[in-house]
Amino acid sequence: MSVENLQYSLNATVPVFLIMVLGYLLRRRTRMMDQRFADYLNAFVFKAALPVQLFENLSTSDFHTIWDGGVVLFCFLVTLASILLLLALSYLLRDRSIQAEFVQAGYRGSQALLGSALMQNLYGGNGPLALVLIGAVPLYNVAAVALLTLMVPGGHLDRKTIGKTLRGIVTNPIILGIAAGLLWSLLQIPQPVIMQRAVESLSVTATPLGLLALGASIDMKKVMGCWRPTAVCTAFKLVIFAALFLPLAVALGYRGEVLAVILIMLSSPTTVSCFSMARSMGHDGTLSSGTVMLTTVLSAFTFTFWIYLLRSLSLM
Repeated sequence: MSVENLQYSLNATVPVFLIMVLGYLLRRRTRMMDQRFADYLNAFVFKAALPVQLFENLSTSDFHTIWDGGVVLFCFLVTLASILLLLALSYLLRDRSIQAEFVQAGYRGSQALLGSALMQNLYGGNGPLALVLIGAVPLYNVAAVALLTLMVPGGHLDRKTIGKTLRGIVTNPIILGIAAGLLWSLLQIPQPVIMQRAVESLSVTATPLGLLALGASIDMKKVMGCWRPTAVCTAFKLVIFAALFLPLAVALGYRGEVLAVILIMLSSPTTVSCFSMARSMGHDGTLSSGTVMLTTVLSAFTFTFWIYLLRSLSLM
């Protein structure tokens, strides 16, 4: 049974990270991809392919079977607790200028992309991943804008910033894809064959292209630019939050697919948008980029460990 659980875990995680390695090699060894191309590819995935994939999974499912307000609330409260914990710890940093980056890089995961890939490998579909995204993604954006605005010299929240944040949430492609899919499922709108095939053709591009772009963006030199806070962020993002909140999820009775998506929320690597947002709002970005790189590389091992552990305990 132990060997079977290990094989199950490796089958779920290794294919995901092999595609990332391919993206890294395509840029570093063959020069077939550069950072600009990877950025465009990543934008395509998050603005088009991934929202369509989420729409496809939700629109063809039974709304009343999918929806679980308890899971959404759990994800929201755990995300809020994670942000507050990291915010408290950030006041222990010697360099207060990196506080906002420290908090954002520690809580903001890329569960939409890697979560979709892992759920496809584990269960053949996204399952309740949308519930995690509904519970966490809006709070991710609000907290990130507030922290990066207030914790920069002279920073303050004004009406313009608040309005921009709200518009960003309402127009977030992932949120729009989820909302459209849930509404389609709730109203039980039939899909013509032409639409089904077009949606399927676009949605299948999300995972491989997104992983290739993520792999191409890895730059290990950036990890050493701010290694101590980077190491702390990485520990929280991949290990500590999962160790703190997974037992609570188990105690609340979550199992199988639901527990898998909660694991993805708690221990997915830091999203690449942390760096671009930090830079665009007046921060250095070194800590953000380093955490993105380190968590992405190490998550291949930590994800395998967590899946193996939960599988061995018959929780997944």
